[in-house]
Amino acid sequence: MFTLAEVASLNDIQPTYRILKPWWDVFMDYLAVVMLMVAIFAGTMQLTKDQVVCLPVLQSTVNSKAQPGTSGKADFTTVETTTGQGEDASMRTVSFRSTSTVTPSVPLSRAASSQDQPTESGQELKKEQKDSSGRKTNLDFQQYVFINQMCYHLALPWYSKYFPYLVLIHTIILIVSSNFWFKYPKTCSKIEHFVSILGKCFESPWTTKALSETACEDSEENKQRLTGAQSLPKYVSTSSDEGSPSASTPMITKSGFKFSADKPMIEVPSVTILDKKDGEQAKALFEKVRKFRAHVEDSDLIYKLYVGQTVIKTVKFIFILCYTANFVNTISFEHICNPKVEHLIGYTQFECTHNMAYMLKKLLISYISLICVYGFICLYTLFWLFRIPLKEYSFEKVREESSFSDIPDVKNDFAFLLHMVDQYDQLYSKRFGVFLSEVSENKLREISLNHEWTFEKLRQHVSRNAQDKQELHLFMLSGVPDAVFDLTDLDVLKLELIPEAKIPAKISQMTNLQELHLCHCPAKVEQTAFSFLRDHLRCLHVKFTDVAEIPAWVYLLKNLRELYLIGNLNSENNKMIGLESLRELRHLKILHVKSNLTKIPPNITDVAPHLTKLVIHNDGTKLVVLNSLKKMTNVAELELQNCELERIPHAIFSLSNLQELDLKSNSIRTIEEIISFQHLKRLTCLKLWHNKIVNIPSSITHIKNLESLYLSNNKLESLPAAVFSLQKLRCLDVSYNSIALIPVEIGLLQNLQHFHITGNKVDVLPKQLFKCVKLRTLSLGQNCITSIPDKVSQLLQLTHLELKGNCLDRLPATLGHCQLLRKSGLVVEDHLFDALPSEVKEVLNQDTSIPFANGI
Repeated sequence: MFTLAEVASLNDIQPTYRILKPWWDVFMDYLAVVMLMVAIFAGTMQLTKDQVVCLPVLQSTVNSKAQPGTSGKADFTTVETTTGQGEDASMRTVSFRSTSTVTPSVPLSRAASSQDQPTESGQELKKEQKDSSGRKTNLDFQQYVFINQMCYHLALPWYSKYFPYLVLIHTIILIVSSNFWFKYPKTCSKIEHFVSILGKCFESPWTTKALSETACEDSEENKQRLTGAQSLPKYVSTSSDEGSPSASTPMITKSGFKFSADKPMIEVPSVTILDKKDGEQAKALFEKVRKFRAHVEDSDLIYKLYVGQTVIKTVKFIFILCYTANFVNTISFEHICNPKVEHLIGYTQFECTHNMAYMLKKLLISYISLICVYGFICLYTLFWLFRIPLKEYSFEKVREESSFSDIPDVKNDFAFLLHMVDQYDQLYSKRFGVFLSEVSENKLREISLNHEWTFEKLRQHVSRNAQDKQELHLFMLSGVPDAVFDLTDLDVLKLELIPEAKIPAKISQMTNLQELHLCHCPAKVEQTAFSFLRDHLRCLHVKFTDVAEIPAWVYLLKNLRELYLIGNLNSENNKMIGLESLRELRHLKILHVKSNLTKIPPNITDVAPHLTKLVIHNDGTKLVVLNSLKKMTNVAELELQNCELERIPHAIFSLSNLQELDLKSNSIRTIEEIISFQHLKRLTCLKLWHNKIVNIPSSITHIKNLESLYLSNNKLESLPAAVFSLQKLRCLDVSYNSIALIPVEIGLLQNLQHFHITGNKVDVLPKQLFKCVKLRTLSLGQNCITSIPDKVSQLLQLTHLELKGNCLDRLPATLGHCQLLRKSGLVVEDHLFDALPSEVKEVLNQDTSIPFANGI
């Protein structure tokens, strides 16, 4: 036999699950325990004390005649006496005669005496019956035991015998139905995860801090204190009508902590700082809540399972009540039994008493009462389940009472679980809502970030860039630390992969800040910060994946001088309309676009009147439409790199103010259009490097003002004499071609300062080359040169000489006459340098501080 504790264990759940048990479930659990006790008590009583006591029913008259003695039969006579006045109180005395058998209903001793005394007078029988205390039945103990057992099974109603077991089975079914949603595998994991997260959210120090700030904000005591302290400083910035962003100015809209300007806030020192461990745990909770919500909101299995088990319990209640009520009256103390064992006992009818009848009846009535209460609670549960939509949960009340107005409403199983928790304690869902708020999460990140990135730590990360400017690069942070804006001497600020970057009004302290980098960082700015950036920012770099990531306020920086856009601007995906209008950038001089354009965006023409430099770096996408270039008449520098251009675009010839053209890394094969450059009177630098150009047309002589010509990494095999007619040419780069000969006409370039012919097939250097006495850089590496003429000493301004990768066996000793040449500027094999005379090496090893002008 099992104990009550073992059965009650079916009703046990994890203690943490109790927050999901509303009062009706708890009440029904207690009712189930009481019903278990009733079942076990009734079963124990039935097993130990339940019995039936039966006596035969004696008929008032038996008209039977004595039969002659035959084998197997007995003769009997009945003597009837009447006593009393007017009363029919009859008494029967039965005598048996048998020749070979004894009637089973008569004891053997009695039968023997009947044989010895076959005849007795009625007076003797009457005297014997008067002496006994009751009527004789002629049954022994074994026969009574037999008939009691027979009548227990035949006379008693089945409900009286199986009542305890039925109660036990029904109760177990009810218990299983009540807690099945905690045990079912597909719901158990979700519930366990939810309870775990809910408990951590309830106990998190961050929850206490957030709710404490709200309580401090709304408390009447604080309001009274603030009423008498109007002179206290305001810790929260407010926006006036003058400083509020207009419809055309996309600024930060504070959806989180909403403070009125008429209610200054006092910070609570005791809850403003979390230690690092608590902060990390809170951030982990935000992530867990986010993932749990995404997982649970897609399903309503928990809700359906709870409704289903409630319906089952209700149907079970109705069923139990219907059939049990009919059996209340069947439980009685007295029963008539007809066992049909007359051939064994001698009697056909017995009257029996059931000693547990009254107890079972009381227990049954108690059980019915408990079931009725249980059923009414089930009906109430169904009413609650369908009274309101439990698959939707609104945090409207929490939003009104707290500062987190962005707490979203939830649905499906997530909503149902929160409804169940509210029946336990509404404070749980209120604390849980803190971790659904993005404002709360951002506030936590801000506190943790400021705690980690102090002013001293940021100062250690400040470095000087190539332009000798103080630069700070912040990478993959949760936000921008407040201490950044205390670095007032910072020149360049780089923010990379900071999705929640916010630029506050404190940036106005950074008076030296002129350059800002936003790499995958759609920063939001406050109104005051925007006003500062609009007036002071000169250079802005924006790197993005989609054009929508470009902050809208970028297009309103009227004093911006340089804008660098790096990202996807393909017209097929973004339709280019997302680039917005650049019309407000009235002082923009340099526009650098690195993207995958198929045409020049029409919006770029908005800055055409004042744009002086336009750079377009494609990723190999062919730039087809360039008509917009014709409107950029003031552009002085134009770069179209990696745009798969096959010819020089005709639109370029309309740029009358063009001074430098760079068509690097295209697919240009011929440059016959170069004759049209004669109209570009100001063109001084032409870069056609990294193309597929085979020859240089003679029409290049018409570009008379050309000072720099870059033709490296092409397929040139020779240099035409026309190139050397460009008397103003100061830089000529024909490296990495297939040129085998340097024409003697090179001596005509008296202004040539930089000549690069590295990576060709030159084997002889013409003496005329050394007539270019203004040469500062001479790159002759990776050729087939066998000797360097002594006339190299004529290049008195030479500072860089590259000879490595040739077939030289010695260097001329006259290198020592090149006054500005030093070992650092001489690129040659070590053994050739070591072979120089010691006095030459000594001269080349000397340091020099003689200044010289940059001639390019």
